[in-house]
Amino acid sequence: MTRWTIEEPVELDFDGVVTLRATVLSGSVAVLASDAPGLKPSVVVHEVSGPPLVIVHEAGLLTITQEKLVENLFGLLRAPKTRVEMTVTVPRECPVTLNLVAADGLLTGLGARASIKSASGTVTLDGVTGDVDANTVSGAVEATDLDGTVSFTSVSGDLALAGGTVARLGARTVSGRVTADVGLLAAGRIDVHSVSGDVALRVPESTGASVALNSAAGVIDTTFAGLRRQEVGIMKNIGGTIGDGAGRVSVTTVSGSVTLLGRATGDTSEITVPGSENPR
Repeated sequence: MTRWTIEEPVELDFDGVVTLRATVLSGSVAVLASDAPGLKPSVVVHEVSGPPLVIVHEAGLLTITQEKLVENLFGLLRAPKTRVEMTVTVPRECPVTLNLVAADGLLTGLGARASIKSASGTVTLDGVTGDVDANTVSGAVEATDLDGTVSFTSVSGDLALAGGTVARLGARTVSGRVTADVGLLAAGRIDVHSVSGDVALRVPESTGASVALNSAAGVIDTTFAGLRRQEVGIMKNIGGTIGDGAGRVSVTTVSGSVTLLGRATGDTSEITVPGSENPR
């Protein structure tokens, strides 16, 4: 085992990193996954304020945290300046676990599983083709060009997802908005549950899926003409089958609005943030 205590900017290189686990209180962490020839796994610390950063490399596991983080968590949150800024480079097939309190996270190019827990920081995912499991309190997750399985859970944090083709997208939130413009693999699934958060989905017009859009008090709308609108008890519903019906699109809300749009062939995936005309 090799251990470093970091109190100032530094760059470290490693051999044989197969798993990354990082815990950051505030600041930012960028994880860049690449198999470029000659590129070694590394940690570049750009800034560290407050408790020292502790980096441990043992049997392929690279662990990054702040000294006595658990013991001093609430005191550190009140401290005037507790911040870490760092960039971590890992192989594409290296599973990554990020635990973020008020820190922002960036993860790009990863082909392995990514597990992210965030309280209030913003998490950005770009070109991640491994399975993604993201849990937030109020932090937002913004993602582009994801493939595989995406699982998202939040209290009030938003999910914005554009591009890529998912095998399964599962999202559960209380008041966060869920916006996704993605392709769906054959027999793939989209399952979204929200209390008051709005849900907007756009899938290719050629998508094959059974569809069930449900809300007690929210407005439901779709551009797929073949779907049927009905009311069952207090629940409003739009349902039916599009294409060959091989997959499934299911959305249930209490008061959040539900929108399902079709994307014409040749149109690019984009996400329009409510209140803005600029796609993200």
